[in-house]
Amino acid sequence: MTSLGKTRRTISMGLCGAALAAVLAAPSPAQAAAAPAPAHWELGQTGTDARFRGLAAVSRNTAWAAGSKGTVLRTTDGGRSWRNVSPPGAGELEFRDVEAFDGRRAVVLAIGEGEASRVLRTSDGGATWTESFRNTDPKAFYDCLTFFDHRHGLAMSDPVDGKYRILSTGDGGKSWKVLPSAGMPVAQPGEAGFAAGGQCLVSSGPRDVWLATGGGPTARVLHSADRGLNWSVSESTIPAGDPARGVFALAFRDRSHGLAVGGDYRTGQASPQAGAVTGDGGRSWRQAATPPAAYRSGVAWLPHSRSAALAVGPTGTDLTTDGGRTWRTVDTGSFDTIDCTPDFGCWASGEKGRVARLEPGRPEAADGQ
Repeated sequence: MTSLGKTRRTISMGLCGAALAAVLAAPSPAQAAAAPAPAHWELGQTGTDARFRGLAAVSRNTAWAAGSKGTVLRTTDGGRSWRNVSPPGAGELEFRDVEAFDGRRAVVLAIGEGEASRVLRTSDGGATWTESFRNTDPKAFYDCLTFFDHRHGLAMSDPVDGKYRILSTGDGGKSWKVLPSAGMPVAQPGEAGFAAGGQCLVSSGPRDVWLATGGGPTARVLHSADRGLNWSVSESTIPAGDPARGVFALAFRDRSHGLAVGGDYRTGQASPQAGAVTGDGGRSWRQAATPPAAYRSGVAWLPHSRSAALAVGPTGTDLTTDGGRTWRTVDTGSFDTIDCTPDFGCWASGEKGRVARLEPGRPEAADGQ
């Protein structure tokens, strides 16, 4: 458990995301001198060393995590306990994304070449699973999932025959079909998505969806306003030009305002321009004036905030309180992805079985009483 800053404020369910950001922000010297217990990531005991790059927060109490060795976990008590609900016989699968509708219904994506890319779903809290899609094209490699609502969702593959491939479902993941590629722009040489934290394909509202890329000459963001049929493309300010560099994660608080984070995922490599922001739905991107300190693979807006967000990566958590223009590091623990819910539940997950919920700071009793 690590500190995320100190302040005199407490957090309650009635406070907005801006107040939550204030609790996360670094304290002034005067505040630090008489600070209460700070907000922090509260790690749960998951009982596994799997790496959880897939995360779906349902509420402050309920969340799902999906990761390596075919592992899927679920909590319904705020992370105090985690139940292993992994699909039987899935030990060879690498889960990289999970989308959950509630404590019983969830869809998970396994990545890999050819038949390693699969989609499984459960409607009974993980007691049973059904495989609803298995990739049979050896050229496809699926990276991410997103859902617009309980029925309509998409999955994306790295380029096949020069274009990103999009799967679509209209029945909550029970069945999938490949969408026509006529409305998809041609991919750059070497371009692909990053299955690093389940946020290379994200949606906002009933029809808008964005796809993040890297590996090619420039890191780009593709946008569709019709659930994946037709796409426009724009260049981000995050550097690419190398298979390890690009945009790794996106977050949109509405159909106009979005954040992009990424960098170079290789340990020890610099990521000097790891953040970007858009206010026009991704048609244009502006480089963060003070970007995250290092490579980041997950990002989420804080609940009910127009300006505060968190970004996570293997070297820490960064906070912005000005809509992504400037970021500061507020924690050094390792996480790969993050997800927040309207009832102020923020969760993060990553390597070595790490899954945590953001816990608010609480005031200490006066004079030690």
